[in-house]
Amino acid sequence: MTVRRVMGIETEYGISVPGDPAANPMLLSGQVVNAYASAQGIRAAHASWDYADEAPLRDARGFEVGRAFADASQLTDEEDPTLANVVLTNGARLYVDHAHPEYSSPEVTSPRAAVTWDRAGELIMAESVRRLSQVPPGVNLYKNNTDGKGQSYGTHENYLMRRETPFTDIVRHLVPFFVARQVMTGSGRVGIGVDSRRDGFQLSQRSDFFEVEVGLETTLKRPIINTRDEPHAVADLYRRLHVIIGDANHCDVANLLKLGTTSLVLAMVEDRAIDVDLTVTRPVSTLQAVSHDPTCRQLVELRDGTKLTAVQLLWRYHELAERYLQDRYGAERDDDTVEVMRWWSTVLDKLERDPAEAAREVDWVAKQQVLEGYIDRDGLEWSDPRLKAVDIQWSDVRHDKGIFHRLRKAGRFEELVTDAEVLDAVHEPPVDTRAYFRGKCLEKYPDQIAAASWDSVIFDVPGQASLQRVPMLEPLRGTRASVGGLLDRSPDAATLLRELASASRQVPTRVE
Repeated sequence: MTVRRVMGIETEYGISVPGDPAANPMLLSGQVVNAYASAQGIRAAHASWDYADEAPLRDARGFEVGRAFADASQLTDEEDPTLANVVLTNGARLYVDHAHPEYSSPEVTSPRAAVTWDRAGELIMAESVRRLSQVPPGVNLYKNNTDGKGQSYGTHENYLMRRETPFTDIVRHLVPFFVARQVMTGSGRVGIGVDSRRDGFQLSQRSDFFEVEVGLETTLKRPIINTRDEPHAVADLYRRLHVIIGDANHCDVANLLKLGTTSLVLAMVEDRAIDVDLTVTRPVSTLQAVSHDPTCRQLVELRDGTKLTAVQLLWRYHELAERYLQDRYGAERDDDTVEVMRWWSTVLDKLERDPAEAAREVDWVAKQQVLEGYIDRDGLEWSDPRLKAVDIQWSDVRHDKGIFHRLRKAGRFEELVTDAEVLDAVHEPPVDTRAYFRGKCLEKYPDQIAAASWDSVIFDVPGQASLQRVPMLEPLRGTRASVGGLLDRSPDAATLLRELASASRQVPTRVE
């Protein structure tokens, strides 16, 4: 395999009301979702989420946690009718998750596509803020991962993997990689510790919130490797690796590297191509120590006694990846893999020489330079609350207020996808995954869809005594190539269902 696989990004956005810190975040988050859904008309707001096949308490280590012993935050398969939850025509899910509005991108097959549909989520959230601003006091959103006062919210990655891959191999080879990856993909943060009690600047917004190496939870006792075994696909063939340790990225290159390098390491794990032991001693404390050192000189100790920096550890993974690709593909590499490998070496070269050189590609470097500019200009200390305010404003989704967006407009960052591509992704689904079928059904038959999920669409066809579920357990079926013509010639859902049954591609089942 290469960097290409089924993948996606889930982003919870920080939320606030200007001048009202006590505002109810769950209520506000619902307003955000409903503001966007209502702007799209009944087409976006009509379909709810189908929870039938979700299993958030199933653990990849071979057991399932009893519901009586689970934290309430883990029960993501229980519908709360008080919370907003919609499916969009681009195949994404927009809903309220743990008192935050969350945009879960549609399934894509490349890191570049993941960047595109993740940025589409930014535009969707910005549009909600614009609409809510017309009703004072308004609501504002931030693409970040902590409020700086002790609360953290996630940016989760999802990667489809072969089920046959031993989970112990995933843990062994991914933990060291995740400890080091933040030097390329961290989004930067003012303050040290979960509540920012110590002064300073660090690479990652999330690292201080992790407590264990492996575990099922996502909002407490956060693990470096999450063990949720909920594939949203054929369970005998696939597992979905749910990665909760990443930051929300604005920089295209950092976001591309986050998805691309991880996918490539997973390919090596699947093919058992990593023949060295890079196990890190004390991975949780090392994760945090690396984040706390913007000079990138913090040493990481491996189990065999080797000590090296996070950048040097990533070079080890890069060398393994280069050897893996050369052995299997030689010079015949797809464009996505070539792009990821090129940026991987480029960014590591810059971080190794001088981290400041990576300001066009890496979020934390760019943010640090802006903050140090304020420090130099105004004679501030890292304890100054104005720096924390700048940190928050960096991730403001409003393009005229957010510091990142203003710098982006000034040409300060490398951009990999165009504004036109991102705007198109706001409404259009990817064409090469099942998200195409989901999104196009929402667009074409909005009043005849009762619910949808990652692996199903449920139709409510006039004249039918029961609902009809179309299962979509194969993520690479339901693409434009396979169902585009079928959708084009089906004027209504009843015709579509008859055609599907006849073609035996996606056989509808009754929902009692």
